[in-house]
Amino acid sequence: MRGLGSRLQEKCVCIGTDFDQSSAKYVIRAKIEIDGVVDKPDVVGAIFGQTEGLLGEELDLRELQRTGRIGRIQIAVKSEGGSSKGEIVIPVSLNKTATAILAAALETVDRVGPCTAKVTLEKLEDIRGAKRRRVVSRAISILKGWEEEIAPGSDEITGEVTRVRKKAVEKFGPDNLPAGPELENSDEIIIVEGRADVINLMKSGIENTVAVEGTHVPRSVSDLTRRKGKTIVAFLDGDRGGDLILRELMQVAKIDYIARAPEGKEVENLARPEILKALQTRIPADQALALVTEGKAAQAPRRGPPRRITRPRREEMPRPGPDRRVEARVGEPLTSSVKAPPRTVRTIRKVVPQVDEAYLAKIPEIRESFRAVLFGKDKQVLVECGVADLARTLEAQQTVDTIVFDGVITQRLIDMAATKQTRLIVGAAVADIETKPPTLQIVTFDDLGH
Repeated sequence: MRGLGSRLQEKCVCIGTDFDQSSAKYVIRAKIEIDGVVDKPDVVGAIFGQTEGLLGEELDLRELQRTGRIGRIQIAVKSEGGSSKGEIVIPVSLNKTATAILAAALETVDRVGPCTAKVTLEKLEDIRGAKRRRVVSRAISILKGWEEEIAPGSDEITGEVTRVRKKAVEKFGPDNLPAGPELENSDEIIIVEGRADVINLMKSGIENTVAVEGTHVPRSVSDLTRRKGKTIVAFLDGDRGGDLILRELMQVAKIDYIARAPEGKEVENLARPEILKALQTRIPADQALALVTEGKAAQAPRRGPPRRITRPRREEMPRPGPDRRVEARVGEPLTSSVKAPPRTVRTIRKVVPQVDEAYLAKIPEIRESFRAVLFGKDKQVLVECGVADLARTLEAQQTVDTIVFDGVITQRLIDMAATKQTRLIVGAAVADIETKPPTLQIVTFDDLGH
């Protein structure tokens, strides 16, 4: 009996190493304690029976196993002294959220047959992460062995290994601009301000970069942005210099998105998490330009939406005609013999259209979040997305009745909305608009008192 217990314990420790790891992404490992003597089929039945219908059809264990999204549930149980202990291993190919929900559901199993039981999650194991760590560890050992085999005095070979291991900043175009080694091969190009920015991004593993080296944008960079199939992102400092380069880039180059360092910081000084966050929260270039024009940094948090200032038009003074005599003496103010007619002051009131409560309710939810909500004619939400993805999301829709978003209403957005039969756009601010369809109404958060 003792020998059997040892074998079961050994099986419990080694369990999970014999399943197919090619399709699994994560492994749920849990331990189970049972107040009684049970067998493996009893535990399997308890898991399937007590989780059935708990999480709906999408996360039902039987359905997940049938479709291959979880592997075979492996269980090892050892009974001793009238109680049983064991380990449960479930290979999973779901995403992290679904895997965590499944692990939590496993802990709800509290009985096995007539016996009380307790399931405790031990860990969620990332199979790919473990593989990566093994690869890195093995690569380091291989490299060490390789370097030890190089005979002393083999300067040429040692120099070649060093060159491969340390990638250098390359040069681009006739101006020899600093660039990352993957600039030409990447579908996405990141434009930064200086050489130090290129080096800092390369340290974070981002090598599809090129620097403009100053506020004057070289012709080679301008031509690069117009290459077919390239997505262009300008990653600029969060200061006045970044604003100036942004304005020039928008005039001489074709920029798709703008990413900004936090206000007052420079790209060359950002840590990797700050770099990734800035690139992930990039916004369309025309909206970034509008924010700069309004005196707002594209990535800076807003205390309130940008306000649009409208100045009253001056009434023109009547000009003296041929029958009017204008006299002036040296040292005296200019006078006219004809008195100007009294001015008529007119108060121009902006008419704000009535906005349905369904749209007003969304404003507090999305404000200062860079999110957009698209509505259909029935006032139901069609889709929600980030402001950076608004153009692409709008393009994918057949018709959109109303757009409510935490961004700047630009001419480009209006032109796109006109093709989707959009009736109303509600935004945080509005840029200079040249034309708009007569059937389209534009309202800002300020107009609505939000």
